[in-house]
Amino acid sequence: MINQKLNPKPVLGFFSAMAIVVASMIGTGIFTTTGFLVNDLNAVIPIMIIWLVGGFLALCGAWAYGELSAAIPRSGGEYHFLSRIYHPLLGFLAGWISLIVGFSAPIAAAAIAFGKYSAAVLPSFPTLVGAVGLIILLSIAHITDVKLGSYVQNFFTVLKVVLICIFIIGGLRHPPAVPLQITSPNWQVMLSPAFATGLIFVFFAYSGWNGATYIIDEVKQPRKNIPLALFFGTALVMLLYLLLNLVFLRAVPLSELSGTIEVGHLAATSLFGTATGKLISSLIAIVLISSVSAMIMTGPRVYHAIGQDFPIFKKLSGESTRGTPLIAISLQAIIAIVMVITASFDILLNYIGFTLSISTGLTVAGVIVLRNREPDLKRPYHTWGYPVTPVLFILLSLWMVMHNLFIRPLESIAGIVTIGIGIIIYIVANRSKIASNIKG
Repeated sequence: MINQKLNPKPVLGFFSAMAIVVASMIGTGIFTTTGFLVNDLNAVIPIMIIWLVGGFLALCGAWAYGELSAAIPRSGGEYHFLSRIYHPLLGFLAGWISLIVGFSAPIAAAAIAFGKYSAAVLPSFPTLVGAVGLIILLSIAHITDVKLGSYVQNFFTVLKVVLICIFIIGGLRHPPAVPLQITSPNWQVMLSPAFATGLIFVFFAYSGWNGATYIIDEVKQPRKNIPLALFFGTALVMLLYLLLNLVFLRAVPLSELSGTIEVGHLAATSLFGTATGKLISSLIAIVLISSVSAMIMTGPRVYHAIGQDFPIFKKLSGESTRGTPLIAISLQAIIAIVMVITASFDILLNYIGFTLSISTGLTVAGVIVLRNREPDLKRPYHTWGYPVTPVLFILLSLWMVMHNLFIRPLESIAGIVTIGIGIIIYIVANRSKIASNIKG
């Protein structure tokens, strides 16, 4: 039973919107990225600084997106913002990137991490089956009902934050398994290509700070609640990330952390022993459920908006009788499952970070463009530190992208090819739209 014309009702409040931000952010990246950073940077201070810089970057982005959400509110995130500010082509490309890179790929990465953490607890656990099964079950939950999906989301988000706080308190109270290997900061390292590409991984870990902008139409008082949810959700996650990394670095020698995916499992086992480590790893697996759930909930709203605007993708706007984007959720699940089966974890992370940096950088620049072009739009919340913070965000994004092109060319080329395919699809879709308007 599909209805193409149903409009979503605003049923979500500030807490649900912030829960989506927190749940979208806390997931795969924080429990896997530090191992890759240790491999490239191999020092405590640069690792902590890179997480601090990534958090500041996310806060700048969240505040910019908050202003855009208040000035031109509509679900769809970058798809809506870039279409409205620049040109429908850029908006469509952002939506295409969201479908492939912004949500499907991160869902796949989080599901893979869920499978690996589950296998750390139960060695016989089939990682691939667990990852695919998680995507299918959560997609069904969000297809069933918007409120049911939000209840599932809120429950797992609260559980996630509580578990992480318990882990942080226990880890900081426990005597360190190894002395923190602190050396004088090497500023050359922090200006190096390795730091720039490491920031790509960290930026992926912080991705989700814009999560609430994809469901603006379903949030009560969006001009007030969306900017607040973005900022406070991002600030909370930044604090938790810094504390978690302090626990990781106190728990395991850098030589053992280097290149490891299951960072949380290693730290928990080192601090609390094998039995407790397995328990905490099982809790981290639960945390990853929340992350996958949040992305399954928010992503299809972008494709739903594309389906409303382009006749060739009309089926993507198909809704169930309960108002959920049925076709869009199903398509996203299929793409994510294919990625789980075919892609390696670190390649997915770099591909995601590189491609999203382009999309978010253009969107943050839109704050400057819109202020100059339409200064009279309602802006209950203004970008903090304007124009310094959007400019810093743009410059750091460019720095990451340029270095990544040289150091990780294959993943960067994959991102560029993804954008190129999107341009071709847009040309076909736009011609279809023009032909449809002429007939109408």
